Amino acid sequence: MTETKKLVNTIVEGIQEKKGYKIVIADLTHIDNTICKYFIICQGNSPSQVSAVTDEIYDHVCEDSGEKPISIDGKNNSEWVAIDYSDIVVHVFLPEIRKYYDLEHLWEDAQLTEIADFN
Repeated sequence: MTETKKLVNTIVEGIQEKKGYKIVIADLTHIDNTICKYFIICQGNSPSQVSAVTDEIYDHVCEDSGEKPISIDGKNNSEWVAIDYSDIVVHVFLPEIRKYYDLEHLWEDAQLTEIADFN
């Protein structure tokens, strides 16, 4: 397993730890001229949950691999937070914002993998 795939798995674990849901992994590795190799998209029910998921991803990745993101944008209002790990960009949305931007449709040429929600 590559380091990037391990990081994808670690990020998903962090999302699930704080009950982030509707996780989709967009594999962009077979698409030319993309900004990264993977998008990971998920959502939380409230700004506080979006913030908690974002914090857990950061902590979980730091603890597991020692990696820190290049940047985290959107944390001030926690409606759409983007976490940039260079090869992976994580998007944590409120449901209505996710629906509006519809990143899955935007990257429909990518291989999309849906991760089952924990109950």
